[in-house]
Amino acid sequence: MLSDFKAFINKGNVVDLAVAVIIGAAFGKIVSSLTDDIIMPVIGYLTGGLDFSSHFIRLGAIPADFVGSVTNYADLKKAGVAMIGLGQFVTVAVNFLIVAFVVFLIVRAVSKLHKAEEAPAAPAAPPEDVVLLREILAELKKKG
Repeated sequence: MLSDFKAFINKGNVVDLAVAVIIGAAFGKIVSSLTDDIIMPVIGYLTGGLDFSSHFIRLGAIPADFVGSVTNYADLKKAGVAMIGLGQFVTVAVNFLIVAFVVFLIVRAVSKLHKAEEAPAAPAAPPEDVVLLREILAELKKKG
């Protein structure tokens, strides 16, 4: 069983998948930072200071021992208050759109690369003996 597992792990596809998962996790952190630290603040600025992180609907009661701001989504979530996080959802949706667009661009580039590789090559020149036989046949047709 151990040798089968080693054979499975050593296959190229499994190693490629592992690398892709690691790179994907790192890319996810970059996209999250891009969204949280650059895109959402710019959108907030363009919409007149709208802070998406503070948009939520509180569903549950605030615990009696709650310490923090009742307008802070993170504090309320940490305290276990039931909420609908509209701002968080918008942020995650923007993250998804960025990742989906980047994946689309990668798939499109790979597709174009494969099409370029699959372009039909010019037909190979016929072998010398075939050329010679065709010339002989052409000469025979002229005489005959």
